[in-house]
Amino acid sequence: MKKILVTNDDGVHSEGIHALAAALSRLGEVVVIAPHIEASAIGHALTLRRPLRMERLRPGVYEVDGTPTDCVNVAITQLYTAPPDLVVSGINKGFNLGDDVTYSGTVAGAMEGSLLGIPSIAVSLERTADYDFGPAAEAAALVAEAVLERGLPSRTFININVPAGKPLGMRVTVQAKRNHVTVVAEREDPRGRPYYWIEEGQNDWEPHDRSDYQAVRDGYISVTPLQPDLTAHDALSFVAEQLVPRATLQPRS
Repeated sequence: MKKILVTNDDGVHSEGIHALAAALSRLGEVVVIAPHIEASAIGHALTLRRPLRMERLRPGVYEVDGTPTDCVNVAITQLYTAPPDLVVSGINKGFNLGDDVTYSGTVAGAMEGSLLGIPSIAVSLERTADYDFGPAAEAAALVAEAVLERGLPSRTFININVPAGKPLGMRVTVQAKRNHVTVVAEREDPRGRPYYWIEEGQNDWEPHDRSDYQAVRDGYISVTPLQPDLTAHDALSFVAEQLVPRATLQPRS
């Protein structure tokens, strides 16, 4: 039987993670391990300066007082004698599209699985007043079934984004690019000291027919292959020719 590890960044009590686990249960044995409280927008953070605690809430469901990345590492080393066949992170409440994947704890959970050599998937659903996780859970199960059968290229993972309502189908997409504008609100506490809220910036996406943003805007499920490699391969020649001194550096005497 296939072994499937499920995590998220919305916390172990989020409805999305349990809808996801239920949909994946037809494919294998599912273990849920997630942060004990919400850990959204925490990115790929790893806890190194304090101990972590894991609690078993019920059979097959665990919480960790850490990040999604912590959860994947604790699960693989403490709950499995051999790595699971698949890591699935989600279902996140809110899209993780384009450049925003760099902030996402949901995407980081899948990235960590990929770095550890395990095929991995992240799943996110459009933010709405009333969440229906059914279509997103089913989309994740369909892609997961294919990944379990065929695998993924090395160091590649899948990012799925699902629009609200009934999707029109699936599209294979690339990351959209957003024009980032920082918005930080300054406020004052009762003692007259300033404090700050980082708010959502400008939501201005660059046009691209094949982007994940365009797909969900058109009503389609976006399926984007991602990789941890951040090397700007197209810029290697520029850096070599324009930025790095041609003369060989001489060791100090």
